[in-house]
Amino acid sequence: MASIRRTLSPNHERHYQNGNQTSVQSPSQKLILNGKSSSILYSRKNYISRRKLFYRCLIFFVLGFILGMAPFGDFDDARSRDFSFEIKPSVVNVKEEMKDEVIPRPDNVVVNSVKLPGSLVDEVKGKFDYVPRKLLIVVTPTYNRALQAYYLNRLSEVLKTVKSPLLWIVVEMNAASAETADILRKTGVMYRHLVCSKNMTDIKDRGVHQRNVALDHIEHHRLDGIAYFADDDNIYSLELFESIRSINRFGTWPVAMLAQSKSKAILEGPVCNGSQVIGWHTNEKSKQLRRFHVDMSGFAFNSTILWDPKKWHRPTSDPIRQLDNVKEGFQETTFIEQIVEDESQMEGIPPGCSRVLNWHLHLETHGLVYPRGWLLQKNLDAVFSTT
Repeated sequence: MASIRRTLSPNHERHYQNGNQTSVQSPSQKLILNGKSSSILYSRKNYISRRKLFYRCLIFFVLGFILGMAPFGDFDDARSRDFSFEIKPSVVNVKEEMKDEVIPRPDNVVVNSVKLPGSLVDEVKGKFDYVPRKLLIVVTPTYNRALQAYYLNRLSEVLKTVKSPLLWIVVEMNAASAETADILRKTGVMYRHLVCSKNMTDIKDRGVHQRNVALDHIEHHRLDGIAYFADDDNIYSLELFESIRSINRFGTWPVAMLAQSKSKAILEGPVCNGSQVIGWHTNEKSKQLRRFHVDMSGFAFNSTILWDPKKWHRPTSDPIRQLDNVKEGFQETTFIEQIVEDESQMEGIPPGCSRVLNWHLHLETHGLVYPRGWLLQKNLDAVFSTT
């Protein structure tokens, strides 16, 4: 007998006698359902583990922050560490520094200033050298001759010992020689090397035009200091340069000059009563009528007179320059008359004008030839035997 078997569809429901209704799933559906459930379980576990990790990190961060902010010592202990950038000043024994001079201090008083004893002030100034000094502007005209290198080096040795600030203005004629520039570079003195471009056939006194070039430079750059004309063949004492810093407007002093015969010295310059000029030393050179009997290296003046006439109440604003069209020996007095009116505007240096601070020797070398490049190409004309 033939039988018919009906194949049940997986999607059809099947009724059992007990009334329960179930669904039959295929193997492929079971796999899909199992895969979904496992992925859901995995994602839930991963979420829970990340959440726990986050809370743990948060707890550790809070604990670390609290421990880091909690002070374990005083601030003084922390500042005394090696990594501290604070520098504590050394303890000063005030009583010992002031030599047991104790100043009583009343109560409830605000101290505006503290005055130290005079001896202590002088000691501090000597150690730290806080005293401001005026600029010295030394003007030196020079030219090629046999002893030029010797004169410049000798003068530079004196200027090196003068306290700063000092500016040495050296002026040459027509062109700046390499030999002079080499000497100036090696001196260690702050300098400016200038050139006077003038036709030598049209001038009487070379030094007048060279000094005027320096005066133009001072006026153009408004240099504020004490200007002094120092020829390279003169001899100067260190005391002279230290004394002229105290000049207010115009200072002068006596200059000793060796006579042409080299047998006696001639004194030219002011006669002073303290720092007041009351007269002048005269000699054979001063027989001509001059208002001020002063040598070119025997005076110095405030450089602001050149470029600030209102400050000094000058009646005119014409430039102050040396004159080449005057007779020989009158360059000094005609120049000084442009700076001061009379002796009341002068200061004698040093007080009493009792010491000679520089010499004008007039050492001339007519028989010697200026060596090119400071080198002698030939042997000396005269050779002396050593035996």
